[in-house]
Amino acid sequence: MNVFKNPGQFGRVAVLMGGSSAEREVSLRSGAAVYSALKNNGVDAVAIDVTGSPIAALSGIKADRVFNIIHGRGGEDGVLQGVLEAMGIPYTGSGVMASALTMDKLRTKLCWQGYGLVTPQWQVLKNADDLDDCIAKLGFPVIVKPAQEGSSIGMSKANNPDELLQALHTAAEFNCDVYAERWVAGKEYTVGLLQDEALPVIRLETPRTFYDYEAKYNATTTQYHCPCGLSLDQEAALRKLAVTAGDVVGVKGWARVDVFIDENGQYQLIEINTVPGMTDHSLVPMAAKQAGMAFDALVWRILETSLA
Repeated sequence: MNVFKNPGQFGRVAVLMGGSSAEREVSLRSGAAVYSALKNNGVDAVAIDVTGSPIAALSGIKADRVFNIIHGRGGEDGVLQGVLEAMGIPYTGSGVMASALTMDKLRTKLCWQGYGLVTPQWQVLKNADDLDDCIAKLGFPVIVKPAQEGSSIGMSKANNPDELLQALHTAAEFNCDVYAERWVAGKEYTVGLLQDEALPVIRLETPRTFYDYEAKYNATTTQYHCPCGLSLDQEAALRKLAVTAGDVVGVKGWARVDVFIDENGQYQLIEINTVPGMTDHSLVPMAAKQAGMAFDALVWRILETSLA
């Protein structure tokens, strides 16, 4: 990848944020931080809140490239990437295929499983008729998820049949596939990817039931451990696994991989995000800081991924 040293070489950069997914408010916060960092770097940037069609949002704006910071459906799922490809505008992060695939947690798990990578067992829940099979296969507890939402939106833990039914109803409100995943007892980690390399690993710890939306963006009780407490060999293995997990599904530029290490020491892949958060609570900036990279430098490095 060519590396630009002069901010003028990037041309005019449109920072696309907002969108219409359930993660809109987080995206606006991420976008504001990214826009400020680009301006600090001397980049000619324009902030655009996308409230409808991205084509309409870009109308009349001469953009030489796009910094995409729209989280969730419409920005992280290949739709925006396809629009920008058709318009001939370079953009940050993964392309159409990887974005569409990784937005769907179920299909991502199938790809990982096909490659031989370990991910927790799961059961698709189409309706209440599937609950008995789910209980027989996975037992309790489980975590129920909408397959195409991020930021833990629509997720809930179920400890018994009544809670499982309620969790199904909650996840089904998001108009996508729903699945139950076997609860992993162990420690939770996340690994940022940047330009084909893994950043330092972060261990997440929350007193809440799991690392949900509140724990991610609002709670003051969430703890982030970086260094993560693993041995050098364990962390190296986890970073290598994260890079492989991204390669399997075609991720490019930057991303974040979420992993559990269970009580038996088994690494279990959970999901991958191709437009991670860039707020003051976000994990990729935290890992970059541990690697000696300030936020403005991180944003510059991500912008460089639009050159690929």
